[in-house]
Amino acid sequence: MANFQEYVSVTFELLWMLLRILYETLKSVFQVIVPPSPKDVKDDIILITGTGHGMGREVAVRLARLGATLVCVDINSANNEETAKIIKQEKGKAHAYRCDVTNRAAVMELAEKVKREVGDVTILVNNAGIMPCKPLLQQTEQEIRLMNDINIHGNLWMIQAFLPAMISSERGQIVAMSSMAGLMGLGNLVPYCGSKYAVRGIMDALAMELHMDPRRLDGIKLTTICPYMVDTGLCKKPRVRFQNLRSNRVVGVDEAADTIVDAIRRELTDITIPHELYYVNKFLYVPMSRAAKHIGYEFFNAGVDAHDD
Repeated sequence: MANFQEYVSVTFELLWMLLRILYETLKSVFQVIVPPSPKDVKDDIILITGTGHGMGREVAVRLARLGATLVCVDINSANNEETAKIIKQEKGKAHAYRCDVTNRAAVMELAEKVKREVGDVTILVNNAGIMPCKPLLQQTEQEIRLMNDINIHGNLWMIQAFLPAMISSERGQIVAMSSMAGLMGLGNLVPYCGSKYAVRGIMDALAMELHMDPRRLDGIKLTTICPYMVDTGLCKKPRVRFQNLRSNRVVGVDEAADTIVDAIRRELTDITIPHELYYVNKFLYVPMSRAAKHIGYEFFNAGVDAHDD
């Protein structure tokens, strides 16, 4: 009798799990069609790494225009100060800090300084990254180690430094720059792809860890950004077969920055740039044979040719 009751109980638990999964899946589909309303960020303190140029600078400027207080972090002091100056010239609020995100002690010191001088960071954007672009056997140990230190360890150190304040307030948002290279393998980007797969894994695992925490930390939102080819200067030799296909084009920095800001404000779980690749992103989670992936890659012939920095 006890075995029968246990069987019935497990059966009902299984059915309830399947119903909940179906509900959340339909909810996710609905949110793609009708995204959540964008939140107001004027009371937020937003820290962005890699604000000295490119995507980091553009996103920082846009969020400052919306009234947020920006904490600009970069290893290049001159460029970073220029970003803060641009924001202040537009009557925005910005603070510039130099920090090497690969140095955990420096990151922890940065967190204490920002808390003391500006306040608790409510939105963290891990944007800093580098992209060596050449065949694996031509990449040096130094290049690979530095890239992993920035792209992977930098993310982890920043999360360790700024997540505790979010946990204390039971609210916040962490944004990570992964890549379509974190969903598919691309030639001339072997270590880079590995680092971006790692970023996506970090965010997925962190989401699970926060969900499992008994303190109910659902107020901390996580957003993963997966750009394809964006004209930031990192991708110097993009290769695109169907240039008129919207999902297969090089995206301008302005468009990419607008998309990222919108995703942050809507607290989306994950996005692609351009938007059209969202569905390709989902499809890639479905198991495909390596040979099948190679066929698709050869047809679209899109990627990056090798180049020196």
